[in-house]
Amino acid sequence: MEFAQLLVPALGALCGALLVLWVIGLLRSRRIIFDRNAAERVRIELELSLAEQQGRLAIIRELQDGAVLTIARLITRAEGARYTAESDPSTAVRAATALVDDGRVALADMRRVLTIVREGETVGALQPGPQSTRDLFRVMRDAGLVVSFSESGERFALKAGAELAIFRILQSALSNALKHGGIGTEARVSFTWTQNGLQLLVDDDGIRAAARRDGKEAGEQAARTPYSIEDDLKALSESIAGPGITQMRERAQLFGGVFNAGTVPGLGFSVSAVFPSLRFHNGVHGVDLSR
Repeated sequence: MEFAQLLVPALGALCGALLVLWVIGLLRSRRIIFDRNAAERVRIELELSLAEQQGRLAIIRELQDGAVLTIARLITRAEGARYTAESDPSTAVRAATALVDDGRVALADMRRVLTIVREGETVGALQPGPQSTRDLFRVMRDAGLVVSFSESGERFALKAGAELAIFRILQSALSNALKHGGIGTEARVSFTWTQNGLQLLVDDDGIRAAARRDGKEAGEQAARTPYSIEDDLKALSESIAGPGITQMRERAQLFGGVFNAGTVPGLGFSVSAVFPSLRFHNGVHGVDLSR
């Protein structure tokens, strides 16, 4: 009887001790899981930050390369003006005017580099034109993207920096369409020129293309992934993030553009870059040259 009376408190104390140890172990395991999750979040944030910094550096390299070419051309013209100043003054005046224009363009590009750096911030052809755009479409088609292109309005000449920014935005948008939509995705590209501006629009059907690859009919896909007005409203208000999106937005903003990207429920993805006064952002407008 006395043994039983002693055993009960001992068992109670043992159970209490085991319970305390179990709670401590549980808290410790949860702490470990929390630390792992926190470390994973930090790792992801660092990777995203690194990707964004690499994107900014790519823009800086492109602007610097363009400025170097402009300065080289400026020096060549300056030498020519020096030799013709005495024999042909009118030609020298025209050359001096061209020198001023080239100097402003180079200075504007360097100002943009400083702007990117101050904000925390694949070198290819430095002056992509219509042929470069056609080559890009051909490459993307060979990779499996179905590209259609339309253009309206009267095209006007662009400086190298503006044309390069537009080309890179288009290149990134088409690459994303192929990456996320896969082979067979349709991408519709349109250039709409206004008197002083340009709207670039890239719409793809990546979601629908995925359904086609799975062998599903349109009705079956709609039944499998229904969406409502709320989905449309969410798509309109949802902010799309990522290093590639950030880089496209920064390229657009360098030339006074407004960039938007979002999903189209049940269909795919839409990218738009609107440059309302691109004609005046061809090299110097919007950049303070007095500093």
